[in-house]
Amino acid sequence: MPIKIPDGLPAHRVLESENIFVMTEHRADAQDIRPLHVLILNLMPNKIVTETQLLRKLSNTPIQVEVDLLYTESHIPKHVDASHLSRFYTSFSDVCDKRYDGMIITGAPVEELAFEAVDYWPELCRIMEWSKTHVYSTLHICWGAQAGLYYHYGIPKHRLQRKLSGVFPHSVLDPLEPIFRGFDDIFYVPHSRYTCIYAEDVAARPELRLLATSAEAGPFLIANHDGRQFFITGHPEYDSGTLSEEYRRDISKGLDVPVPAHYFPHNNPDAPPIVTWRSYAQLLYTNWLNYYVYQSTPYDLTKLDL
Repeated sequence: MPIKIPDGLPAHRVLESENIFVMTEHRADAQDIRPLHVLILNLMPNKIVTETQLLRKLSNTPIQVEVDLLYTESHIPKHVDASHLSRFYTSFSDVCDKRYDGMIITGAPVEELAFEAVDYWPELCRIMEWSKTHVYSTLHICWGAQAGLYYHYGIPKHRLQRKLSGVFPHSVLDPLEPIFRGFDDIFYVPHSRYTCIYAEDVAARPELRLLATSAEAGPFLIANHDGRQFFITGHPEYDSGTLSEEYRRDISKGLDVPVPAHYFPHNNPDAPPIVTWRSYAQLLYTNWLNYYVYQSTPYDLTKLDL
């Protein structure tokens, strides 16, 4: 089944060029089916790129998905046209009375700030609190995962000595967990961050389970016991060239950053990177939508038992 997105969204053209089945609102409204309703809180500066990356993962499933895009009213984005926000995005005040099958909270380039120093932190806290009663399962990504673990469970982030960047091997700790169906014992995920969380802090919270980890990148996938909250510390949604673009951007700013590990052939930044994570990323999103959202939520979202 396709993903339902607003007519004219830039991601539509990109996804169709990749032979991904995308359905516009006009066509989808003629179908007699209840799609999954997913809310994406997009905190990334380049919203169009992040939209496309996430919609690509949500669209390649057998489930019809209807997406709402959310932005924070307390922060004015500098890297997206205001007309794009007004046409395709909604505010929390407009959706706070709605219920959603699933929600995604993206990362944000603010990890070097204390959580409370982020200008939209109070609004984000309201949204995360609201998700506990209005969303069945929420997927937090990178800084969004750190923010969620801090807000919900008091788990702090810690500064790394140097930026962690690259595509790292990860181990599945619980192969019977449905989110890992179809995974190999070792799988690969891109990471790009300056901070981390400690496994011992996760272990100290009995409500949480560490489901996957990396010897080099640390804890990767954490979930609460009922599958209604997932926290992933990397970026499985990244495109093939995203780490390369970030590396060249950092170098152009004069930053002392490492060449992304396990990414360029022979560690040569002039060589085209080889993608080793795409299939795992697709499985992760597909399994999340199927086993933790679609199989769990009722046909009538007003009857969600939260």
